[in-house]
Amino acid sequence: MAASQGKTVIYHNPKCSTSRKTLDLLRDNGIEPTVVQYLKTPPSRDELEVMIRDAGIDVRTAVRKRESLYTELNLADATDDELLDAMAEHPILIERPFVVTPKGTRLARPIDTVREIL
Repeated sequence: MAASQGKTVIYHNPKCSTSRKTLDLLRDNGIEPTVVQYLKTPPSRDELEVMIRDAGIDVRTAVRKRESLYTELNLADATDDELLDAMAEHPILIERPFVVTPKGTRLARPIDTVREIL
């Protein structure tokens, strides 16, 4: 779900404090985003690839390395394609939160990077 017609989207995990704080930042700036709980409604592999590219980060930066599944799947030496496949299959591996606005896409780590696209 890309941002279009002035829509802002946050790929959110309500259990994550960074994700909650980012959602608060958007609302504090008068933006009521479309909230996608990506663990319930994950982006497709293609959507992930576009978000990562648009955020200007590499695939490895978009992976939650502290997630036990990262180690279990032996992803430390995985290629970008293998990482994208793993994130598409196991959305818990996607670093959070991604924010997509009409001005761009950012991985909100640190949260202040989102201010660049408000």
